[in-house]
Amino acid sequence: MDHTDKLPAVLGVGNALIDIITMLENDAVLENFNLPRGSMTLVDASLSEKIYGATSHYKRELTTGGSAANTIRSIASLGGKCGYLGKIGDDELGRIFKEEFEKKDIKTHLTYSDKDTGRVMGLVSTDSERTMATYLGAAADLIPTDFNPAIFHGYHYLYMEGYLVQDHKLIKTGFEMAIEAGLKTAIDLASFNVVEENLDFLKMLIEESVDIVFANEEEAFSFTGKSLENALEKIASICELAVVKVGKEGSYIQRGTEKIKVNSVKANAVDTTGAGDSYAAGFLYGLTRGFDLEKCGKIAALVSGKVVEVMGANLPADTWLEINRQIIKM
Repeated sequence: MDHTDKLPAVLGVGNALIDIITMLENDAVLENFNLPRGSMTLVDASLSEKIYGATSHYKRELTTGGSAANTIRSIASLGGKCGYLGKIGDDELGRIFKEEFEKKDIKTHLTYSDKDTGRVMGLVSTDSERTMATYLGAAADLIPTDFNPAIFHGYHYLYMEGYLVQDHKLIKTGFEMAIEAGLKTAIDLASFNVVEENLDFLKMLIEESVDIVFANEEEAFSFTGKSLENALEKIASICELAVVKVGKEGSYIQRGTEKIKVNSVKANAVDTTGAGDSYAAGFLYGLTRGFDLEKCGKIAALVSGKVVEVMGANLPADTWLEINRQIIKM
């Protein structure tokens, strides 16, 4: 008997993008284009084309992407109920994005722009660290009026990617409408440089409108100025639930005075693209199933551990079957 219809549902909002994952032989490309290693940098169409050309001889893969899109696609693969809101172009990449999501039974709330569908050059260094050069294209045209109260009907959680924080009015509108509709709200802090550039606004936003915060160690430091566990406590003091991810060292979770450390799973990392997005997917899926924080963290660690073993943020169907088998045994 299928109980998925009764599960609480997650609505993801973010930049609808196509990822072009490229394996680098060294970091010369990053230096040539002044891309800080491990960061996400916004680029225009022209610079995106130049980076694409400069890396054309490297091994690469094309997948649907965008931070929240990765998370929502993974929740669907776990058997969760979810939807996605974003903006695409009326072009081939936009069609690929929409069709891939609908194939996974993800309810799409997509609007169209005159611009091309956005794309991310995901540049993977030899140690698996990934640096992203993002041309937002159509995704950047997502505006507050793309939200309306009816969209939130039937959802229990709103998950917005931190990259949207570049548009303060957009992200604030989304969270306020979700709260009005009775949803729990969640954000991933996205990238340390995004946090630094929007620090005061992010602090206000989280304190007023966010229930669940996901951050990696660098982002947590940028947000609080404090090291790991002190950063976790600081974030948990202004929202309901804080999660700080520490790569191979696992993750720390705090809700009120309850604090948990979850170990990572052993993984043969080839590309960290989508690891944080996948962690959020596992964790949010666990919450929709009513699992305790430790089990949510273990599912999150399992999913992110599998994703770093492949190029890009997409896992094959047989890996999802294995993940779901392991979750049943937890």
